[in-house]
Amino acid sequence: MEKYRILKELGDGTCGNVYKALNMETYEIVAVKKMKRKFYFWEECINLREVKSLRKLNHPNIIKLKEIVMENNELFFIFEYMECNLYQSMKERQRPFSEEEIRGFMLQVLQGLAHMHKNGYFHRDLKPENLLVTNDIIKIADLGLARELSSMPPFTDYVSTRWYRAPEILLQSSSYTPAIDMWAVGAILAELFTLCPIFPGESETDQLYKICGILGPPDWTIFPEVRSASRLVDISNLNVSPVNLSDVIPNASLEAIDLIKQLCSWDPLRRPTAEQCLQHPFFHVGKWILKPLEDPLQLKLSNGGPKPNLELNLWDFWRQKDDYFLGLTLAINPSPPSLDLFPVEMTSRSRGTGTLHWPE
Repeated sequence: MEKYRILKELGDGTCGNVYKALNMETYEIVAVKKMKRKFYFWEECINLREVKSLRKLNHPNIIKLKEIVMENNELFFIFEYMECNLYQSMKERQRPFSEEEIRGFMLQVLQGLAHMHKNGYFHRDLKPENLLVTNDIIKIADLGLARELSSMPPFTDYVSTRWYRAPEILLQSSSYTPAIDMWAVGAILAELFTLCPIFPGESETDQLYKICGILGPPDWTIFPEVRSASRLVDISNLNVSPVNLSDVIPNASLEAIDLIKQLCSWDPLRRPTAEQCLQHPFFHVGKWILKPLEDPLQLKLSNGGPKPNLELNLWDFWRQKDDYFLGLTLAINPSPPSLDLFPVEMTSRSRGTGTLHWPE
């Protein structure tokens, strides 16, 4: 860690402290996460859930893990630096975000999430604090609770912060899917309009009552495998009606309201996937946008590597009263060779001190 100079502490979490630091060799500002527990073997580091997931997920809207350093049984993650998180950005706002700003943020979140789900992971702890922001760029971070889709249930009961926790988790379902991430996206989308959480429960039971107060009670048959049957019976018998979401979020367009309703559905099977959300009319209001690339070009190809295949597509055409607009999309399919993501330098493979860093 000699090449890093700590500038200030950014945060103190359950698993570690995060610092702003300067790379003295490159003069790059980075974020350093120092883990609180001790580590004695490299294998322990490599098998951490956060490391395993970030090694596989290379996307412009997912935070980049640049390096791992272990010194004196202490473990440090070196990340790219981002200015703040979305919660801080909302807290400092003097007025609500415009819908155009919200659309830009959520487009990026969904592109990163679609890439994550496509590559076999779901996040399980999406919340504004775990969405990092620099200017108008947003990236998904803190994959410490990320889980592979291929993992066998039962899964951990306690995942995600309560206000963004899907009903099936609150009801202690024996299994759940990436649909829990989509519920969190819906709650975050609603909060971006109001700057206040839409379901601010004070306990798990109160959280369910807060959800019922907005959506109305659920059909109990949606949750056949929950372990907390008493909670389900209680909320299913509530005599409440769903509210008009436009009254709760008056500054949201009808398209935004419709997307929030779909994402915050009691039934996980009715929630759209991240890919499906990207095709929702909310992201196509009043202007053209680029369709997300299935595999964004993030790799620096070697001189001898294959060249990108470029294909120019005319994919949409809008006709308005005084304007004719032709949208062009340049689709890039680099077809890169498979990457060797194993450490390029390891001074001690089994015990002691060493450094792992991913090829740039």
